[in-house]
Amino acid sequence: MNTNKKTTIAPGVLQKAIILGSLILIIIIFSLLSPNFLTLSNIGGILLATTVNGILSIGITYVMIGGGCDISVGTNMTLCGVMMAVFAITFHLPAVLSVLLGILVGTVVGIVNGFMIAKCKVPPFIQTLGMMMICKGLALVISGAKPIYMDDIENYQIIATGSVIQKITGINIPNGIFIMIGITIVASFLLNKTILGRYTFAIGSNEEAARLSGVNVVKWKLIGYALCGTMSGFAAWFMTARLNSAQPSTGAGYEMDAIAACIIGGASMSGGEGSVSGTIIGAFVMSVLINGLRIMSVPSEWQTVVTGAVVIFAVYLDTLRKKGK
Repeated sequence: MNTNKKTTIAPGVLQKAIILGSLILIIIIFSLLSPNFLTLSNIGGILLATTVNGILSIGITYVMIGGGCDISVGTNMTLCGVMMAVFAITFHLPAVLSVLLGILVGTVVGIVNGFMIAKCKVPPFIQTLGMMMICKGLALVISGAKPIYMDDIENYQIIATGSVIQKITGINIPNGIFIMIGITIVASFLLNKTILGRYTFAIGSNEEAARLSGVNVVKWKLIGYALCGTMSGFAAWFMTARLNSAQPSTGAGYEMDAIAACIIGGASMSGGEGSVSGTIIGAFVMSVLINGLRIMSVPSEWQTVVTGAVVIFAVYLDTLRKKGK
């Protein structure tokens, strides 16, 4: 009797291992090309950048798994940041309340997107494209097209960009990275262990079959977009803390980095596939790549070209994965 058992590796685990290996390879390449890449200050900068992109990407992951897309997350983040600054500076509200109200603005934007897409049947791309323009316009109008500085808000930066670990060990790990880890754990639990995750995967895999099975598609799609908007609000908190100001044009282009992170991490443009952990690895890939290009003094124009190429390549890989199945 042959007792040998063939060992198989789950496709999801293999894919994450490949992505993680690619991340390590990119880090090695940039560290060889520039002695400044693996400095503690630069690593802290990478972690801080990943906090913003990672949280945005988590929100988009839910939407993409459900078969949708949201290209308004970048300007939604901008609008949330401007509103946080207005609440704190203009209305003199406490910093915590200003942040919570700003996050609520992001949630409302997500709910509007979800309602128009799930209930009114507006195509996701068209709806979120329109919302992207609305958020951008509102941010410019409310801010007067000028940065709103937050120097007078006590301890605002410390919450997201300070480092408790640095005081103990000397290693600059921003507090925000631990908040992102907490959000990642909660989001992963919701996706893998709750009815929200099960229905989101079901809707993304076959929306009509899910509807015939009794799933309230409108409700769960709306919740997915609301979560995506909420993540834009959290990202706005970290972005404004990082810059110590609300910039009315900061979020432009962040949606592409976030979508690329999701696809690199295993999410599918056609829905039904993806994971929060894979997305976070994808976010690190994007942050390391962009940071490495800056360290190498690559002009910002070419950085944009590379980011666009990565997005196209990521979508192409998604297409190949689908064909392989």
